[in-house]
Amino acid sequence: MDIDERIKLITGVGEEIVTPEELRQLLEEKKNPIAYDGFEPSGLAHLPFGVFRPLLLKDLIKAGIKFKIWLADWFAWINNKLDGDLDKIRTTADYFIEVWKAAGVPTNKVEFLYASDAMDSIEYWNRVVRIAKVTTVARATRALTIMGRKEGEMSEVAAYFYPVMQVSDIFHLEADITQLGLDQRRANMLAREVGPKLGFWKPVVVSHHMLINLEGAKEPEGLTDEVSRDYHLIDTKMSKSKPSSSIFIHDTFDEIRTKINAAYCPPKEVQGNPLLDYAKHLIFRAFDEMKIERKEKFGGDISFTSYEELEKGYVAGNLHPMDLKNSMAVYIDKMVEPVRNHFESKSSARALYEQVKEFQVTR
Repeated sequence: MDIDERIKLITGVGEEIVTPEELRQLLEEKKNPIAYDGFEPSGLAHLPFGVFRPLLLKDLIKAGIKFKIWLADWFAWINNKLDGDLDKIRTTADYFIEVWKAAGVPTNKVEFLYASDAMDSIEYWNRVVRIAKVTTVARATRALTIMGRKEGEMSEVAAYFYPVMQVSDIFHLEADITQLGLDQRRANMLAREVGPKLGFWKPVVVSHHMLINLEGAKEPEGLTDEVSRDYHLIDTKMSKSKPSSSIFIHDTFDEIRTKINAAYCPPKEVQGNPLLDYAKHLIFRAFDEMKIERKEKFGGDISFTSYEELEKGYVAGNLHPMDLKNSMAVYIDKMVEPVRNHFESKSSARALYEQVKEFQVTR
Protein backbone atom coordinates (compact mmCIF):
# COMPACT_ATOMS: atom_id res chain seq x y z
CA MET A 1 0.00 0.00 0.00
CA ASP A 2 1.48 3.35 -1.02
CA ILE A 3 1.55 6.47 1.16
CA ASP A 4 -1.44 8.09 -0.55
CA GLU A 5 -3.61 5.05 0.17
CA ARG A 6 -2.44 4.98 3.79
CA ILE A 7 -3.18 8.68 4.18
CA LYS A 8 -6.65 8.16 2.70
CA LEU A 9 -7.40 5.51 5.34
CA ILE A 10 -6.10 7.67 8.19
CA THR A 11 -7.90 10.81 7.04
CA GLY A 12 -11.05 8.71 6.79
CA VAL A 13 -10.65 8.13 10.53
CA GLY A 14 -9.69 11.67 11.52
CA GLU A 15 -12.29 14.44 11.52
CA GLU A 16 -9.40 16.81 12.22
CA ILE A 17 -5.69 16.24 11.56
CA VAL A 18 -2.94 18.44 12.96
CA THR A 19 -1.22 18.58 10.60
CA PRO A 20 -1.74 16.74 7.26
CA GLU A 21 1.77 17.75 6.16
CA GLU A 22 3.32 16.28 9.30
CA LEU A 23 1.30 13.08 8.86
CA ARG A 24 2.68 12.60 5.36
CA GLN A 25 6.23 13.26 6.55
CA LEU A 26 5.78 10.77 9.40
CA LEU A 27 4.60 8.03 7.01
CA GLU A 28 7.53 8.75 4.71
CA GLU A 29 9.97 8.34 7.60
CA LYS A 30 8.34 5.44 9.49
CA LYS A 31 6.80 2.31 8.05
CA ASN A 32 4.81 1.52 11.20
CA PRO A 33 4.35 4.64 13.35
CA ILE A 34 2.80 4.24 16.79
CA ALA A 35 -0.64 5.64 17.62
CA TYR A 36 -2.48 5.45 20.91
CA ASP A 37 -5.84 6.07 22.49
CA GLY A 38 -6.70 6.01 26.19
CA PHE A 39 -9.92 4.82 27.79
CA GLU A 40 -11.23 5.30 31.30
CA PRO A 41 -12.71 1.95 32.43
CA SER A 42 -16.00 3.39 33.60
CA GLY A 43 -19.00 1.24 32.76
CA LEU A 44 -20.75 -0.79 30.11
CA ALA A 45 -19.73 -0.43 26.46
CA HIS A 46 -21.85 1.71 24.15
CA LEU A 47 -21.88 2.30 20.37
CA PRO A 48 -18.91 4.72 20.21
CA PHE A 49 -16.76 2.32 22.21
CA GLY A 50 -17.94 -1.14 21.17
CA VAL A 51 -18.78 -0.58 17.49
CA PHE A 52 -17.42 2.73 16.15
CA ARG A 53 -13.95 2.56 17.73
CA PRO A 54 -13.23 -0.99 16.46
CA LEU A 55 -14.16 0.10 12.93
CA LEU A 56 -11.65 2.96 13.12
CA LEU A 57 -8.96 0.71 14.60
CA LYS A 58 -9.28 -1.75 11.74
CA ASP A 59 -8.67 1.02 9.18
CA LEU A 60 -5.66 2.31 11.09
CA ILE A 61 -4.18 -1.17 11.25
CA LYS A 62 -4.71 -1.54 7.49
CA ALA A 63 -2.76 1.70 7.10
CA GLY A 64 0.22 0.12 8.87
CA ILE A 65 -0.27 1.88 12.20
CA LYS A 66 0.96 0.09 15.32
CA PHE A 67 -1.76 0.82 17.87
CA LYS A 68 -1.49 0.97 21.66
CA ILE A 69 -4.64 1.03 23.78
CA TRP A 70 -4.06 2.68 27.14
CA LEU A 71 -6.44 1.35 29.78
CA ALA A 72 -6.49 4.48 31.91
CA ASP A 73 -7.44 2.99 35.26
CA TRP A 74 -5.71 5.64 37.35
CA PHE A 75 -7.41 8.33 35.28
CA ALA A 76 -10.81 6.77 36.02
CA TRP A 77 -9.84 6.79 39.70
CA ILE A 78 -8.88 10.49 39.60
CA ASN A 79 -12.16 11.17 37.75
CA ASN A 80 -14.12 9.38 40.52
CA LYS A 81 -15.53 6.77 38.17
CA LEU A 82 -17.04 3.63 39.74
CA ASP A 83 -16.86 5.30 43.16
CA GLY A 84 -13.08 5.57 42.80
CA ASP A 85 -12.75 1.83 43.47
CA LEU A 86 -9.58 0.67 41.68
CA ASP A 87 -10.56 -3.01 41.89
CA LYS A 88 -13.85 -2.28 40.08
CA ILE A 89 -12.03 -0.09 37.59
CA ARG A 90 -9.45 -2.81 36.83
CA THR A 91 -12.21 -5.41 36.35
CA THR A 92 -13.94 -3.03 33.96
CA ALA A 93 -10.66 -2.65 32.03
CA ASP A 94 -10.59 -6.44 31.56
CA TYR A 95 -14.19 -6.25 30.34
CA PHE A 96 -13.16 -3.53 27.85
CA ILE A 97 -10.57 -5.84 26.32
CA GLU A 98 -13.21 -8.56 26.00
CA VAL A 99 -15.49 -6.09 24.17
CA TRP A 100 -12.78 -5.28 21.62
CA LYS A 101 -12.07 -8.97 21.07
CA ALA A 102 -15.76 -9.60 20.45
CA ALA A 103 -15.88 -6.65 18.04
CA GLY A 104 -13.15 -8.19 15.92
CA VAL A 105 -10.20 -5.99 16.88
CA PRO A 106 -7.12 -8.08 15.93
CA THR A 107 -5.57 -8.46 19.37
CA ASN A 108 -2.31 -9.72 17.86
CA LYS A 109 -1.88 -6.33 16.20
CA VAL A 110 -2.98 -4.09 19.08
CA GLU A 111 -1.13 -3.71 22.38
CA PHE A 112 -3.22 -3.37 25.55
CA LEU A 113 -1.52 -1.55 28.43
CA TYR A 114 -2.72 -0.60 31.91
CA ALA A 115 -1.84 2.87 33.17
CA SER A 116 -1.43 1.56 36.72
CA ASP A 117 1.51 -0.58 35.59
CA ALA A 118 3.47 2.63 34.92
CA MET A 119 2.67 4.33 38.20
CA ASP A 120 5.65 2.86 40.10
CA SER A 121 8.07 4.34 37.58
CA ILE A 122 10.19 7.28 38.76
CA GLU A 123 10.77 8.12 35.10
CA TYR A 124 7.01 8.45 34.53
CA TRP A 125 6.51 10.88 37.41
CA ASN A 126 9.67 12.79 36.53
CA ARG A 127 8.17 13.42 33.10
CA VAL A 128 4.80 14.44 34.61
CA VAL A 129 6.48 17.06 36.81
CA ARG A 130 8.61 18.35 33.94
CA ILE A 131 5.46 18.80 31.82
CA ALA A 132 3.70 20.54 34.73
CA LYS A 133 6.65 22.93 35.07
CA VAL A 134 6.16 24.25 31.53
CA THR A 135 2.35 24.35 31.71
CA THR A 136 0.57 27.36 33.16
CA VAL A 137 -2.31 26.96 35.61
CA ALA A 138 -4.60 28.70 33.12
CA ARG A 139 -3.58 26.28 30.35
CA ALA A 140 -4.13 23.24 32.60
CA THR A 141 -7.51 24.61 33.72
CA ARG A 142 -8.69 24.95 30.12
CA ALA A 143 -7.62 21.34 29.50
CA LEU A 144 -9.75 19.94 32.33
CA THR A 145 -12.68 19.53 29.92
CA ILE A 146 -10.94 16.37 28.64
CA MET A 147 -12.32 14.74 31.81
CA GLY A 148 -15.83 15.19 30.45
CA ARG A 149 -16.67 17.63 33.22
CA LYS A 150 -17.49 21.31 33.42
CA GLU A 151 -16.21 24.06 35.70
CA GLY A 152 -17.66 23.60 39.17
CA GLU A 153 -17.98 19.82 38.85
CA MET A 154 -14.44 19.21 40.08
CA SER A 155 -13.31 19.98 43.63
CA GLU A 156 -10.09 17.98 44.03
CA VAL A 157 -6.55 19.12 43.24
CA ALA A 158 -6.00 15.64 41.74
CA ALA A 159 -7.95 16.81 38.67
CA TYR A 160 -4.95 18.95 37.70
CA PHE A 161 -2.79 15.85 37.46
CA TYR A 162 -5.09 14.49 34.77
CA PRO A 163 -4.09 16.64 31.74
CA VAL A 164 -0.36 16.60 32.51
CA MET A 165 -0.45 12.83 33.05
CA GLN A 166 -2.31 12.40 29.76
CA VAL A 167 0.35 14.45 27.97
CA SER A 168 3.03 12.37 29.68
CA ASP A 169 1.36 9.18 28.44
CA ILE A 170 1.98 10.22 24.85
CA PHE A 171 5.73 10.29 25.40
CA HIS A 172 5.71 7.31 27.76
CA LEU A 173 4.05 5.22 25.02
CA GLU A 174 6.36 6.66 22.35
CA ALA A 175 3.29 7.63 20.34
CA ASP A 176 3.90 9.37 17.03
CA ILE A 177 0.16 9.88 16.62
CA THR A 178 -2.48 10.72 19.20
CA GLN A 179 -5.65 9.11 17.86
CA LEU A 180 -8.38 10.10 20.29
CA GLY A 181 -11.76 11.78 20.06
CA LEU A 182 -12.22 15.48 19.44
CA ASP A 183 -13.11 15.88 23.12
CA GLN A 184 -9.45 15.13 23.95
CA ARG A 185 -8.05 17.76 21.61
CA ARG A 186 -6.84 20.10 24.36
CA ALA A 187 -4.46 17.53 25.87
CA ASN A 188 -3.12 16.58 22.45
CA MET A 189 -2.46 20.19 21.51
CA LEU A 190 -0.77 20.75 24.87
CA ALA A 191 1.53 17.82 24.04
CA ARG A 192 2.46 19.51 20.77
CA GLU A 193 3.29 22.70 22.68
CA VAL A 194 5.38 21.23 25.50
CA GLY A 195 7.00 18.29 23.69
CA PRO A 196 9.68 20.30 21.84
CA LYS A 197 10.36 22.38 24.98
CA LEU A 198 11.36 19.24 26.86
CA GLY A 199 13.33 17.56 24.10
CA PHE A 200 10.47 15.31 23.00
CA TRP A 201 8.68 15.29 19.66
CA LYS A 202 5.54 17.00 18.39
CA PRO A 203 2.90 14.26 17.93
CA VAL A 204 0.53 14.29 14.97
CA VAL A 205 -3.04 14.70 16.19
CA VAL A 206 -5.69 12.61 14.44
CA SER A 207 -8.99 13.38 16.20
CA HIS A 208 -11.97 11.20 15.40
CA HIS A 209 -15.63 12.19 15.31
CA MET A 210 -17.79 12.01 18.45
CA LEU A 211 -21.11 10.26 17.85
CA ILE A 212 -24.12 12.39 18.85
CA ASN A 213 -26.38 11.13 21.62
CA LEU A 214 -29.96 10.11 20.90
CA GLU A 215 -31.29 13.46 22.10
CA GLY A 216 -29.55 15.21 19.23
CA ALA A 217 -27.22 18.17 19.05
CA LYS A 218 -29.25 21.31 18.66
CA GLU A 219 -26.85 24.17 18.00
CA PRO A 220 -26.94 26.46 21.07
CA GLU A 221 -26.61 30.21 21.06
CA GLY A 222 -23.38 31.99 21.87
CA LEU A 223 -20.61 29.49 21.09
CA THR A 224 -18.10 32.31 21.06
CA ASP A 225 -15.12 30.64 22.73
CA GLU A 226 -13.37 27.28 22.90
CA VAL A 227 -14.60 26.46 26.41
CA SER A 228 -18.23 26.88 25.30
CA ARG A 229 -17.57 24.58 22.37
CA ASP A 230 -15.99 22.04 24.73
CA TYR A 231 -19.08 22.14 26.94
CA HIS A 232 -21.32 21.71 23.90
CA LEU A 233 -19.36 18.60 22.91
CA ILE A 234 -19.65 17.19 26.44
CA ASP A 235 -23.41 17.76 26.39
CA THR A 236 -24.08 16.29 22.96
CA LYS A 237 -21.78 13.28 22.61
CA MET A 238 -23.11 9.79 23.30
CA SER A 239 -21.82 8.95 26.76
CA LYS A 240 -21.90 5.81 28.91
CA SER A 241 -22.75 8.04 31.86
CA LYS A 242 -25.98 9.13 30.15
CA PRO A 243 -27.63 5.71 29.58
CA SER A 244 -31.02 7.05 28.51
CA SER A 245 -29.47 8.74 25.46
CA SER A 246 -27.07 5.92 24.55
CA ILE A 247 -27.21 2.55 22.85
CA PHE A 248 -25.21 -0.22 24.53
CA ILE A 249 -23.71 -3.33 23.00
CA HIS A 250 -25.77 -5.48 25.38
CA ASP A 251 -29.09 -3.92 24.30
CA THR A 252 -31.57 -6.30 22.66
CA PHE A 253 -33.10 -5.50 19.28
CA ASP A 254 -36.32 -4.40 20.99
CA GLU A 255 -34.36 -2.05 23.27
CA ILE A 256 -32.42 -0.63 20.33
CA ARG A 257 -35.62 -0.11 18.34
CA THR A 258 -37.36 1.59 21.29
CA LYS A 259 -34.45 3.98 21.85
CA ILE A 260 -34.14 4.84 18.16
CA ASN A 261 -37.89 5.39 17.79
CA ALA A 262 -37.67 7.96 20.60
CA ALA A 263 -34.56 9.66 19.16
CA TYR A 264 -34.43 13.23 17.90
CA CYS A 265 -34.96 13.06 14.12
CA PRO A 266 -36.74 16.07 12.61
CA PRO A 267 -37.88 15.69 9.00
CA LYS A 268 -35.58 17.10 6.30
CA GLU A 269 -33.07 18.28 8.94
CA VAL A 270 -29.41 17.18 8.99
CA GLN A 271 -27.86 19.43 11.65
CA GLY A 272 -27.72 17.64 14.99
CA ASN A 273 -29.68 14.62 13.72
CA PRO A 274 -28.22 11.56 15.50
CA LEU A 275 -29.65 9.00 13.08
CA LEU A 276 -28.02 10.65 10.08
CA ASP A 277 -24.85 10.89 12.17
CA TYR A 278 -24.91 7.12 12.78
CA ALA A 279 -25.69 6.44 9.13
CA LYS A 280 -22.66 8.44 8.04
CA HIS A 281 -20.15 7.20 10.59
CA LEU A 282 -21.36 3.66 11.29
CA ILE A 283 -23.60 2.22 8.58
CA PHE A 284 -21.74 3.39 5.50
CA ARG A 285 -18.41 2.55 7.12
CA ALA A 286 -19.51 -1.05 7.61
CA PHE A 287 -21.95 -1.68 4.74
CA ASP A 288 -21.85 -0.97 1.01
CA GLU A 289 -25.58 -0.30 0.88
CA MET A 290 -28.39 0.77 3.17
CA LYS A 291 -31.81 -0.60 2.27
CA ILE A 292 -34.97 1.09 3.54
CA GLU A 293 -37.97 -1.22 3.55
CA ARG A 294 -41.29 0.56 3.04
CA LYS A 295 -44.82 -0.37 2.10
CA GLU A 296 -45.75 0.24 -1.54
CA LYS A 297 -48.17 3.00 -0.58
CA PHE A 298 -45.22 4.90 0.90
CA GLY A 299 -43.03 4.44 -2.17
CA GLY A 300 -41.77 0.90 -1.70
CA ASP A 301 -38.26 -0.21 -0.80
CA ILE A 302 -35.38 2.13 -1.57
CA SER A 303 -31.62 1.63 -1.34
CA PHE A 304 -28.73 4.06 -0.89
CA THR A 305 -25.11 3.30 -1.74
CA SER A 306 -23.55 6.35 -0.07
CA TYR A 307 -24.27 8.65 2.83
CA GLU A 308 -24.40 11.65 0.51
CA GLU A 309 -27.19 9.97 -1.44
CA LEU A 310 -29.09 9.19 1.76
CA GLU A 311 -28.75 12.74 3.07
CA LYS A 312 -29.92 14.22 -0.21
CA GLY A 313 -33.02 12.01 -0.20
CA TYR A 314 -33.79 12.84 3.42
CA VAL A 315 -33.45 16.61 2.95
CA ALA A 316 -35.66 16.44 -0.14
CA GLY A 317 -38.38 14.74 1.90
CA ASN A 318 -38.17 11.48 -0.04
CA LEU A 319 -37.46 9.59 3.18
CA HIS A 320 -39.73 9.84 6.22
CA PRO A 321 -38.05 9.94 9.67
CA MET A 322 -39.95 6.81 10.76
CA ASP A 323 -38.70 4.85 7.75
CA LEU A 324 -35.15 5.96 8.54
CA LYS A 325 -35.61 4.94 12.19
CA ASN A 326 -36.97 1.51 11.30
CA SER A 327 -34.01 0.79 9.04
CA MET A 328 -31.42 2.22 11.44
CA ALA A 329 -32.65 -0.08 14.20
CA VAL A 330 -32.05 -3.10 11.94
CA TYR A 331 -28.57 -2.04 10.84
CA ILE A 332 -27.37 -1.02 14.29
CA ASP A 333 -28.62 -4.31 15.68
CA LYS A 334 -26.60 -6.14 12.99
CA MET A 335 -23.48 -4.32 14.19
CA VAL A 336 -24.17 -4.90 17.87
CA GLU A 337 -25.28 -8.53 17.55
CA PRO A 338 -21.84 -10.26 17.29
CA VAL A 339 -20.59 -8.46 20.41
CA ARG A 340 -23.81 -9.08 22.32
CA ASN A 341 -23.78 -12.76 21.36
CA HIS A 342 -20.17 -13.13 22.49
CA PHE A 343 -21.13 -12.06 26.01
CA GLU A 344 -24.21 -14.25 26.01
CA SER A 345 -22.46 -17.40 24.79
CA LYS A 346 -19.01 -17.26 26.42
CA SER A 347 -19.15 -17.91 30.18
CA SER A 348 -16.00 -15.97 31.13
CA ALA A 349 -17.16 -12.95 29.13
CA ARG A 350 -20.63 -13.22 30.63
CA ALA A 351 -19.15 -13.22 34.14
CA LEU A 352 -17.23 -10.01 33.42
CA TYR A 353 -20.35 -8.39 32.02
CA GLU A 354 -22.40 -9.35 35.08
CA GLN A 355 -19.75 -7.88 37.37
CA VAL A 356 -19.52 -4.58 35.53
CA LYS A 357 -23.32 -4.33 35.28
CA GLU A 358 -23.51 -4.47 39.07
CA PHE A 359 -21.02 -1.65 39.55
CA GLN A 360 -22.49 1.76 40.22
CA VAL A 361 -21.70 4.05 37.29
CA THR A 362 -20.90 7.59 38.43
CA ARG A 363 -20.05 10.71 36.44
